Amino acid sequence: MYHLTILTHFAAAHNLLNYQGDCENLHGHNWKVEVTVTTRELDKAGLGIDFKILKKQTKEIMNYLDHKYLNDLEAFKGKSPSSEHIAKFIFDRLVEQLKDYNVVVAKVTVWESDNAYASYTCD
Repeated sequence: MYHLTILTHFAAAHNLLNYQGDCENLHGHNWKVEVTVTTRELDKAGLGIDFKILKKQTKEIMNYLDHKYLNDLEAFKGKSPSSEHIAKFIFDRLVEQLKDYNVVVAKVTVWESDNAYASYTCD
């Protein structure tokens, strides 16, 4: 099995819902996003997927999130835009966007700081 991973980022503000603490107040993060896809087969060029394609598809999602107040986005209506929900949102969007390619979205990790992250996987 081949694992291909890219790193990207976005900056946005949010506040957690139903949370008793400072993070219930409006605040922002510079999120780092790690996307891993897997494949068993390589194309004629020896690639699982061209990194340019994976980056382009992921960038479209980052553009939706970047410099936004996440609580106002349709994707997070009625739910807390936590790192966990953000990871699942990115994962689900990538599954849809990459369905025509010979890869499986395996894991999306969203770092809200240098030492705290949440991941969503296909398992």
